[in-house]
Amino acid sequence: MKLDLRKLPTTLKFAIDALFWAVATPLAFFTRHDWAFGPENNMHILLSTAILLVVKTGGYFLLGLQRQSWAKFAFRDLGTILRFVFSISLGASIVLILFGFQWQVPRSIGILDGLVTLFFMVGVRAVVRYLDESRRGYSVTDKKRKNVLIIGAGEAGSLLAREMLRHPETGLQPIGFLDDDQGKIGHRIATVPVLGTLEDLAEIIRRCAVDEILIAIPSAEGKVIRDIVHKVMETKTEVGYRTIPGIYELLSGRVGINRIREVEIEDLLRRPPIELDTATILGYLEGKTVMITGAGGSIGSELVRQICRFRPKELILFGHGENSIYQLERELDRDWPDIAYHSVIGAIQNGVRLDYVFRHYKPHVIFHTAAHKHVPLMETNPEEAIFNNVIGSKNLVTLALKYSVSHFVNISTDKAVNPTSVMGASKRMVEYIVQNASRQANSDQVFVSVRFGNVLGSRGSVIPVFKRQISAGGPVTVTHPDMVRYFMTIPEASQLVLQTSGQGHNGEIYILDMGEPVKILDLARDLIRLSGFEPGVDIPIEFSGMRPGEKLYEELMTPEEKGSSTAHEKIFVAQVPEFDSGDLERAIFKLQEAALRSDHLMIRQHLAAFIEGCQFKYEVA
Repeated sequence: MKLDLRKLPTTLKFAIDALFWAVATPLAFFTRHDWAFGPENNMHILLSTAILLVVKTGGYFLLGLQRQSWAKFAFRDLGTILRFVFSISLGASIVLILFGFQWQVPRSIGILDGLVTLFFMVGVRAVVRYLDESRRGYSVTDKKRKNVLIIGAGEAGSLLAREMLRHPETGLQPIGFLDDDQGKIGHRIATVPVLGTLEDLAEIIRRCAVDEILIAIPSAEGKVIRDIVHKVMETKTEVGYRTIPGIYELLSGRVGINRIREVEIEDLLRRPPIELDTATILGYLEGKTVMITGAGGSIGSELVRQICRFRPKELILFGHGENSIYQLERELDRDWPDIAYHSVIGAIQNGVRLDYVFRHYKPHVIFHTAAHKHVPLMETNPEEAIFNNVIGSKNLVTLALKYSVSHFVNISTDKAVNPTSVMGASKRMVEYIVQNASRQANSDQVFVSVRFGNVLGSRGSVIPVFKRQISAGGPVTVTHPDMVRYFMTIPEASQLVLQTSGQGHNGEIYILDMGEPVKILDLARDLIRLSGFEPGVDIPIEFSGMRPGEKLYEELMTPEEKGSSTAHEKIFVAQVPEFDSGDLERAIFKLQEAALRSDHLMIRQHLAAFIEGCQFKYEVA
């Protein structure tokens, strides 16, 4: 029967340690006397060994050393052994200082015995771990293992290398690091050498027969990741490349080999993740009834997932699409079985239905994500943008005031700034409606808007469209070669909403610092390359022309809004100019009347008359 080094019996481990203890004390005596200790003092050795054996046995079980896994011996386990040896040595030294002269036992025996004991105990565990890792390494032939080059010799890269060395069954063999820190070059991390900088990437790939590259720079800006991928592509080899999750996941201890994944377009665009102020969010969500409109949508459903972390009393999942709400129910049942929820199928345009929901469920916090958002569709159906985005939001805000909702958070868009589309203009009207409600709110109520750019991966966003076009063999269609957009991920958008609503002040509009805008053409090219094709060769790119309501670039705020910083480094607040509440009410009434008549031209005229900077380029009758 083969002995499993990972599951050594407790009794066997104790017996081995006890044997070393029995040897350590005599060795301490002979070392102290330079191996010239006479037989007449054997009684001192036997008595000291017996006493220390009893004391060490007690300390051994008191500190739980019998539960340590020798095959997985780590620095934390070493700390426990050090405490064990230090306590025994300190106690023995104190006793010998007081009585050692009478017993003819040198005072240094306690320290020497501790050092020998430490050497034996750490040594045997290190040997067992080495044998276990070697045994598992032999089970994977060299032919099956890929040579892996790790980009980044920091904490993340070090963790990756150690993980691969500990788990050769993954078939990954770390052969070296690349890092731009010149001080690390030539050094070894977990026995793996730092071979050079990113400038040496092409040479290292050829010289070391690299099969795969792991990018271990989780906190890097998107441009850095983009440059690395381009350098790999320029080598024209079959080398694959993958990245690891963010540094916050590494620090939480949730990252292993199985969490490494393929590079995705979100990695090329990412920024350091937003860190939530958990205490602030808990303060207004814990134990509260939270209503999310548009709960089945991309942002709404992610908000639901994030909110569940903060222990709300119950959730109200309000949405128009029954299938998306049904899917969200199944996810909550699986992942958050302790969170109570109520699914409500309805439309925010229906004020009577909304009033019943408020009266029946009494929500404390509302996240308003429900909206028509597709620019070209709203250009040809502007009355629906008014009914859903403007009138529906007006209904919701009115009832939030009536039923004393404590926090109302409106999800807006950068298309609301100097809008050229009906969709953008309708969302700007919603911002005005929320600001106006903040003037009527009680002192314990907060009404705010959150404005951000395009959300990667959301329904109708450009990335899923590009992916479908690539899978179909192309072409990938880009509206204009110079079109640029601000981008953020769904989790970033949801976290921004949660953060701002916790720190928000009445009537303010919050904006995420999303860095530099990105060319849509660059996104298309990168996504084609990441899919294993060459843009313009394997997958053609075609320019389809700008669609009604679109503009070449988006703005996050107007010059008049003069954004100022907040306590959160990535969040800014727009100082919105004042407007007359009466004028707003009259504008909403006129828009509703025009929408009821499907008078597209009048809808645009009323929007342009009220919204400063509004410029419609298309007249659709």
